[in-house]
Amino acid sequence: MIEPVLPPWPEHSPGPKPVPDRLCLQGILFVLYTGIPWQQLPLELGFGSGQTCWRRLERWQAAGVFDKLHRILLSELNAAGELDWSRACVDASHVRAKKGGAATGPSPVDRRKTGSKHHLITDGGGIPLKVITTAANVNDVTQTLALVDGVPPVAGRVGHPRKRPDALLGDKGYDSNPNRKELLRRGILPIISRKWQRDIQSLGKLRYVVEQTFALLHQFKRLAVRWERRLDLHDAFASLACALICWRGIRKR
Repeated sequence: MIEPVLPPWPEHSPGPKPVPDRLCLQGILFVLYTGIPWQQLPLELGFGSGQTCWRRLERWQAAGVFDKLHRILLSELNAAGELDWSRACVDASHVRAKKGGAATGPSPVDRRKTGSKHHLITDGGGIPLKVITTAANVNDVTQTLALVDGVPPVAGRVGHPRKRPDALLGDKGYDSNPNRKELLRRGILPIISRKWQRDIQSLGKLRYVVEQTFALLHQFKRLAVRWERRLDLHDAFASLACALICWRGIRKR
């Protein structure tokens, strides 16, 4: 599924013959799953050096490969009726950023140590639709519309590709009247608990899926702790992890 979206290698490029894309992808997946540093990637596995896989990851991210793969897999799930567009759930989770870099800041939940925050939107069943990485001290409410607008158009059904859920579920961290107005303007019903009031009854029973998806994302050790100083490479791992979660859903089906 990923091979058709990979950028072709120049036929007359200088230097030695490049490592095959399949082996580089396996090396990238090895780093994503284990969290091992690039320089410690075992050469005996045949994936090439860590520098080779790192440069291939950089090249593929610049070409938008992982976002395209994620969109293809979402379309497969949508065609099978596995996406629940009746509602979407949003939440955020902090991760430690060991080496700093772009989109990092003092974490309010980790004694102000340098960290980042993953903002996630899922469908009603917990399938990840979009992940955004910001500094750890960025408020959740500021990313509500960015998450909603960042959901890609998903094909797979008759008619125009769909990207808008019917409703958006969020906790009190997403309470904002301007955001409510913007969601309604987009045709999305905001179901968000208000500050200084009791939580909406049974809202947690519907929103737990986004917590499950965070648990799946952070099983990939390269995402549980951020090691990349460059934001684009960290986002590449996040998009690839979302694609893998979608792929697991297809295999279960």
